[in-house]
Amino acid sequence: MTKRLFVLVAALILTALPSRSAPKGGPSRAPVKGCVWEKRSDAKLGLEAWVQRCDFGFRKIDFLFTSSSLAVRYSDGNGKPDPLVDVFDLKPGETPEAGIKRIFLAHTDKKLAARCVLAPYKDDGLAPTPPGVKRFTFVPNAAYAKELKKTASPDEVGDPPCGDWGEAPDGVQYFEAQPASGVPKVLFVRVGQDEPLFDERTLRVVGRK
Repeated sequence: MTKRLFVLVAALILTALPSRSAPKGGPSRAPVKGCVWEKRSDAKLGLEAWVQRCDFGFRKIDFLFTSSSLAVRYSDGNGKPDPLVDVFDLKPGETPEAGIKRIFLAHTDKKLAARCVLAPYKDDGLAPTPPGVKRFTFVPNAAYAKELKKTASPDEVGDPPCGDWGEAPDGVQYFEAQPASGVPKVLFVRVGQDEPLFDERTLRVVGRK
């Protein structure tokens, strides 16, 4: 094959491939086959999100807002939406870190919470944290981590060491603050094990600053 012909064939192949880019101001990635991106916003809850509405034939998936969360609904499920992004208001003058600690304590056994500390969330397997966004999780303190290491089994996935609102050993979840927005809200985001059908990179808190 001549160099010129090789270049032409390569160009045709690239043209035929689906684009993985996204328009500026839209979602950060292309939709899953069978899905389309939709922009949803709920002023009362204070969240704006890009979500995918999907039709796989045997299953349809859509998103809706509840009084406290962005939730996903499956046509073949039990009918109850599953919350994926919870929205919390900060108290007047409260920093995002202080608010996140307060929320964690409200949802976690006190004895367990006392053994865990707030830490920046490491984006293992995720794209870099978007500008103006901070992500946090709760991890075992030094003494607790040492104890867990002694009893850990290499063949088993243990329970979340800091409860359901801390780091997850079998998935991705974290607290998110958007201090650059000036909106006094924080999020608890459940990404899960696979690429989610909502765009975690373009979640936006909205409301009074």
